[in-house]
Amino acid sequence: MQKNLKAAILAALLAAPAVSFAQEAEESNFSWNAAVVSDYVFRGVSQSGEDIAFQGGLDYAFGDSGFYAGAWASNVDFQAFDGPSVELDAYVGYNADLGDKFNLDVMLTRYTYHGSESTYGNIDYNELITKFSMADVATLTVGYTNDYSNSGENVTYVNLGNSWDLGKDFSLNAGFGRSFSDSGDYNDWNVGVSKSFGGLEFGLNYYDTNLNFNVSDSVVLSVKIGG
Repeated sequence: MQKNLKAAILAALLAAPAVSFAQEAEESNFSWNAAVVSDYVFRGVSQSGEDIAFQGGLDYAFGDSGFYAGAWASNVDFQAFDGPSVELDAYVGYNADLGDKFNLDVMLTRYTYHGSESTYGNIDYNELITKFSMADVATLTVGYTNDYSNSGENVTYVNLGNSWDLGKDFSLNAGFGRSFSDSGDYNDWNVGVSKSFGGLEFGLNYYDTNLNFNVSDSVVLSVKIGG
């Protein structure tokens, strides 16, 4: 489990950040997103050494078919002198409304890491992420990989959470997740608020886990923009 946490990917914003703009891709063929965050936290674990991260992505939707593809990137710091400095994710998926209130999103993501020395090793891997959402209620996310961080380890991630409109461009965000792996399980959770203003989204979120060493317990400020 120590290796997994240093590699830092036990799974998506409530799934991977790359997922967060997938539904927007259906509104136009191209969409983009960019963000600055005080700490890049993924499933409760800091990916940037509890330091600032710059992030951005591009998406392409294939008409009204529901299929989409995209890429997302961020700087990372796994606190290893020979470790990677950049995460680059590529993904393809399918998004469909199931009636007026339900939505299904299935996405295959390839996580890749760059800038490391050969002594660090290859930690690239694939993950299948499925999200089932009920509008204004909750989103259930399930992620699975059979080769976490190129280690051959099975990891399943389950999260229940959502973002709720509070009015006046404020939103409440919260979620609870659990990671199941061959080498051990752990919980993560988050709660926060966001405010849209002048085309930007400002966020203040708290992340934590039940892990017994210092990889979580983080208050994160963020500024996001997209189009």
